[in-house]
Amino acid sequence: MSGLGRASVVLGAGTLVSRITGLIRSIVLVGVIGSQASRVGDAFMIANQLPNSIYAIISAGVLTAVIVPQIVRESAREDGGRRFLSALFTASTVMLVVVTLIATLCAPLLISVIASSTWTPEQHALATAFAYWCLPQLLFYGLYALLGEALNARRIFGPFTWAPVVNNIVSIVGFVALMVVFGTDLTDVSQWTPEMIALLGGTATAGIALQALVLVLFWRRTGLRIRPDFHWRGLGFRMMARLAGWTALMVIVSEIAGLVQTRLVTEASGTGSSVAVMQNAWLVLMLPYSVIVLSIGTPYFTQLSEHASRGDTAAVRGDILGSIRLMGLFVVAAAVALVVAAVPATRVFVNSTGDAVGAAPVLLAYLVGLVPLGVIFIIQRTFYAYDDTRTPFLFTVLQGALVVGTAWIASATLPPEHLAAGIALGQSLASLTQLVVAALLLHRRIGGIHAAQWLVSLGRYVLAAIPAAIVGWLVYTWSGGDAGWMAAEKINGAAGAAVIGAAVGVVYLGALLALRAPELGPAIAVVRRVLLRR
Repeated sequence: MSGLGRASVVLGAGTLVSRITGLIRSIVLVGVIGSQASRVGDAFMIANQLPNSIYAIISAGVLTAVIVPQIVRESAREDGGRRFLSALFTASTVMLVVVTLIATLCAPLLISVIASSTWTPEQHALATAFAYWCLPQLLFYGLYALLGEALNARRIFGPFTWAPVVNNIVSIVGFVALMVVFGTDLTDVSQWTPEMIALLGGTATAGIALQALVLVLFWRRTGLRIRPDFHWRGLGFRMMARLAGWTALMVIVSEIAGLVQTRLVTEASGTGSSVAVMQNAWLVLMLPYSVIVLSIGTPYFTQLSEHASRGDTAAVRGDILGSIRLMGLFVVAAAVALVVAAVPATRVFVNSTGDAVGAAPVLLAYLVGLVPLGVIFIIQRTFYAYDDTRTPFLFTVLQGALVVGTAWIASATLPPEHLAAGIALGQSLASLTQLVVAALLLHRRIGGIHAAQWLVSLGRYVLAAIPAAIVGWLVYTWSGGDAGWMAAEKINGAAGAAVIGAAVGVVYLGALLALRAPELGPAIAVVRRVLLRR
């Protein structure tokens, strides 16, 4: 457990720094291209999101579901998995190069599919130009994830989470350069020249390329020498392809659902919360998700894969219980703090207090699904540890159908100013439904997942969060509320969210101590070990 604790803290520290620098990156970007009702902001966000979406379909889920368990098994061979990794890296790189070329050539078509028909020809053209610069990121995202998952499988956790800091620093420098050379408030589509597009899009892609290069520099720590190897027979790639097929289909379902959401919300571009606001709200949501869920879940997944490969079901159940309890303790507190601090946290990504008040409901709607997303992460990866990618596909289809259905309902019933929040709430409700179904299926798969115990723990956390939320709201009210200092400027919003978060955290900890929550012991022990080690 101490090894997992140290790994979680290393991951958590790296992810925290990465997310903080990512927030600064987004703040600078919003200062240049806007967010709320910004046509330029929506155009860039769609273009810059394209490589993420395509990469997720062809690689992200495949790597997570298949590569880590396979590398864990291959590492037990006499050569430590060198031959397998050489062939795997060769095949993956070839695939990524081909797909990147095809995607870049299809940039106009991809933008036409995603963007609303209500967009002006100039906005379409700008988004397409950004896409030509951003789509090469696909290659570097793929290499970063492949190297990162291989390092994680060999219990080298730090570089994968610290590398994005380099990307964020490069982006911040590039965006500041854009401001210095061309000015701020570049929200008018007609202002953009080829030089401006090249600087913004090129900066975004250069950051991702350097992020991948950082992991190459750490590869020596594995002790393995990787060489090009085009002899792919007899290495289990066919079995991996079968497993990856279900995962690829699962990701396609998720991406199609996301495409529908984006296509519908672009109808509000220029009039209210749209793509840029939704992506920034999601970025805020991902801060606690990444720092807490990924930091705890990633080391547990490696250990869980080892237990599953040995057939130790009892140990797997213990991993599920321990990871959900530890993750939930922190995630509930983060969710409550962000709910109370929704307006200050949103103010960081918009250019006025009024915009923050108008965009905050999007963040609130996403926060409904934060805890379910954390538990789904653990359950989904337990299936992966058993080489079962078909079952996650099935419950993802259900979630995707609910996401699409709720998005259409929101589009048909809500005015533009509330459309983004309605779509975000639909996604959260879909995730909650997905969790219930996934938990029942995993219970049947391994004969129990200690659900009663971790549900009681989550209930205890929610009970402790009630007085914490009240105190946090009083702090916000005493500061002046929406008209106070916390929502006056971007930096005030960040400071206000931190003050509210600290107040919520102190009361939450006190409430858990009053309830004599047994889950506090492992959490405090991890922190204490790390502090003493420091």
